[in-house]
Amino acid sequence: MDKELKIAVGTDAFPPTTDGISKVAENYADILNKKHCKAVVVTPKNPNQQDEKYNYEIFRYKSWWIPSREGYSIGWPFKESLSYDIINKKFDLLHSHAPLATSYYFRLVNRKKRIPTILTYHTKYEYDINKRVPTKRGKEFARKFLLNNINSADEVWITSEGTAESLRKIGYTGEYVVMPNGCDMPKTDVPKELTDNIRKKHKLPENIPIFIYAGRMIWYKNLRLIIDACKILKKSGKDFRLIMLGFGADETAVKLYYKFSGIADKIVWAGKVLDRELLQSYYGVSDLLLFPSTFDTNGLVVREAASCATPSLLIKNSCAAEGIEDGKTGFLCEENAESIAQTLLKIMDDKELLSKVGLGARDNIYISWEDAVERAFERYKKVINEFYSEGKSNDEYKY
Repeated sequence: MDKELKIAVGTDAFPPTTDGISKVAENYADILNKKHCKAVVVTPKNPNQQDEKYNYEIFRYKSWWIPSREGYSIGWPFKESLSYDIINKKFDLLHSHAPLATSYYFRLVNRKKRIPTILTYHTKYEYDINKRVPTKRGKEFARKFLLNNINSADEVWITSEGTAESLRKIGYTGEYVVMPNGCDMPKTDVPKELTDNIRKKHKLPENIPIFIYAGRMIWYKNLRLIIDACKILKKSGKDFRLIMLGFGADETAVKLYYKFSGIADKIVWAGKVLDRELLQSYYGVSDLLLFPSTFDTNGLVVREAASCATPSLLIKNSCAAEGIEDGKTGFLCEENAESIAQTLLKIMDDKELLSKVGLGARDNIYISWEDAVERAFERYKKVINEFYSEGKSNDEYKY
């Protein structure tokens, strides 16, 4: 363990806020501290925070609290003393996991003292800008803000090659490094006792296909396509169950949509599940993960499902499908309900095929967080060495 290095793991979301990036930051901080160096999480304050349960330091800075189901805080790093709080901690490297408030915070720090900085671009922010920012002028401001935060980093990371397209849409023209995320669930065969508990809890029939969607309940994850495809399956006379696991801003609308679609009897609404062993049990009881999102840049849930040999159905050429071989490590289809339904009709009753492809996923696409963070740590050292050998610490900082 290289105790001489000290890394700031910057994130705008950290538990009790639960999303993909908060889980990434949590795993980075945990594994870095256990195996490689000292790491400190830098994140906005949250009125529901329970930081004492973590065995590493969490530095919270000023924020504005927005009451919502997702529980996000908006970082407000503009107080001058906050920059010196980071400088005084003598970090060797600042690693931000989103080009938002915490990245801007690191820019403010660098204006006073240059510290090597990495930014990981995890998600397709142009979706949120187009959806949530109402005016053209506002959209332009948001893109410029993101772009300046991205350009200010000494190195930019993405989690899949396909994410580069989103970077280019924001306006970034520089180089990047592909640094994939890992999975915190161990490879396992989920014990029958645990899957039986899930079956009993939700009254899942034996000998019918069980599908699962796990993730945020937001329309741009292509949830309509899943529901419409299931409607086609029901009309064709097929029996099945779809477990819908997660929460989000559109969950009430999602429930109304599948009820009006006439498939409420085929849906099992599992809601918010934070316990990782229980979540893996839900994957274990399922025959197939349905994840037709073209929004996600990596799709942590695909690797989570693979940990217990559950294959995924994904959209061809999506970021989530990157590295997936159709019929070998997963299944691919077009981005429409008819294609999803027709693919399911071909494979849903073939237990042997589903099992074979699930094992292929576990053997070939799974990557542990330990391996992912070890790779990232080796890159940290390279970035730090190049920063000083190339004299960047003396260059004028223009951001």
